[in-house]
Amino acid sequence: METITCECGHVNPYGTHLCAMCGRPLSDEEKQRKIVDMRYEGSAVRSKTYNVSIVDKIWNFFSSVKVGVTLIVITLVAAAIGTLLPQTFYIPVSEADAAAYYEQVYGEFGKVYYALGLSDLYTTWWFQVIVGLLGISIIIASIDRGIPLHKSLTNQRVKRHKSFMKRQRIIAEGPASPQTLAQAEAQLQKMRYRVRREDGALLAEKNRFSRYGPYINHVGLIIFLAAIMMRVIPGVYVDESMWAREGQITAVPGMDGYYLENKEFILEFHEGQEQTDAMMEQGVNTVAKNFQTDVVLYKQPEGALPGDTSNLEVVQEYSIRVNHPLTESGYSLFQMDYRLNDELKEMTFNLTNKATNESLGAITIDLYNPEPQYVIDDETRIEILGYYPNFTGFEDGEPQTGSRFPTNPAFFFKMFTPETPEGETSFVGIQQTVESTGNNAYKMAFVDAQFTDISGLTIRKDRTIPLLFIGGFIFLVGVAIGSYWQHRRMWIQQQPDGTLLFAAHTNKNWFSLKKDVDAVREHAQLPIYIDQLAEQEQLRDQEGGRGE
Repeated sequence: METITCECGHVNPYGTHLCAMCGRPLSDEEKQRKIVDMRYEGSAVRSKTYNVSIVDKIWNFFSSVKVGVTLIVITLVAAAIGTLLPQTFYIPVSEADAAAYYEQVYGEFGKVYYALGLSDLYTTWWFQVIVGLLGISIIIASIDRGIPLHKSLTNQRVKRHKSFMKRQRIIAEGPASPQTLAQAEAQLQKMRYRVRREDGALLAEKNRFSRYGPYINHVGLIIFLAAIMMRVIPGVYVDESMWAREGQITAVPGMDGYYLENKEFILEFHEGQEQTDAMMEQGVNTVAKNFQTDVVLYKQPEGALPGDTSNLEVVQEYSIRVNHPLTESGYSLFQMDYRLNDELKEMTFNLTNKATNESLGAITIDLYNPEPQYVIDDETRIEILGYYPNFTGFEDGEPQTGSRFPTNPAFFFKMFTPETPEGETSFVGIQQTVESTGNNAYKMAFVDAQFTDISGLTIRKDRTIPLLFIGGFIFLVGVAIGSYWQHRRMWIQQQPDGTLLFAAHTNKNWFSLKKDVDAVREHAQLPIYIDQLAEQEQLRDQEGGRGE
């Protein structure tokens, strides 16, 4: 790579605008400035220097502030669109029925919304890509500008060339006494400036660390974005839901090998506010005092096959209440919802003679775990040839079920009695009976149904929370550093002719810097300074007035 040799003999990297040793302007652009550009201390910034190879072009693209801002805007817009409709987690149907739900409830917009993945926005590949590109942009921009700035700040020279001093915004030049430097040094140290002296020159510096505020912000943002992207890694982030039916053992989604038994659901109201069936029918709601689920958490032993519940080991028994979750191995199970008498649990049938209406006995079928055969006596039994928990109709003469939950149960029975030892078949559903021969001697007569309470539980595990807190804290530290502190510098040099040259610079809050300069000037009798930028603006205003 090319280098630039300054008049002072110092060799600077190609693209440097100000000599790192003496501060002379090196580029034609910088030589034309009346006030020096101190954004990166005049050091070479790669994105502003090289644009030849494909690597340079990629680097320059991601280091661009416009590209970074655009990616931030795209991320925020996408996140905002993700709030227009509920995410998949919050809809009252299973994931398999989500597409139909969005289309039925929200119409064509809901269909498109689901197809684009907006219903589960934060785990979609394209949202993760946007977040990743934003992270790359922040990293490259930080390296591109931060490293040259750091090198320049840590290698500042006390003595600077006269051209560097006179091209600062605040300058002063005039006679001074031999004690001026010593008096200025004492006052600056009193004001907590770090002072360095060298051969009749003085450099006072304060709050250099504030220049790193934006880069500290970037570190916090990178950690924050990394935590978001880590959520797609299995086992790092779990946010699932389940309906635990009373009296059943159910696999816990997101917790491989764990099973949960809902022993009992308890609902308590405040005294005198118990919710009756009539109140529920009229839509009158009351505030529950407590609703909890008494559960037993099991775990499969090592080596067990998935779904094998024969040798489950008890992990713990717990009463899950609102804001009192069950916790295990980093997982938390929260009580979120409940449904009273919401689903069928058992159905009871009588095996009845159609002619005499005489019952040979009753059977009770567990709708979640029906037996293949129910024996009443030695000569009387009922076999279940087919069970359809959510009967949806016949297709090509075959009964169909829409799901495994007993919302509309139907059975294909074969009945054996002393009068019919070879058996009779009958298809029995709610308000529907189909007999293959049409003249069976016996029928399965519905007697009663038992309903069950259901607890809505949420399973959460988030190993990214510490990273999110750390990233957020670091970001706020960077904001505070960049907002409440300013990097201030003053140069004082005695010229060979006996005059004194003074210059001052800050990255922000010039009013406060001028107050510091006034304090030093009064104590050390420095020459009166001028604000070159203010003079330029005043001159432009005067020229504009004459033009009018």
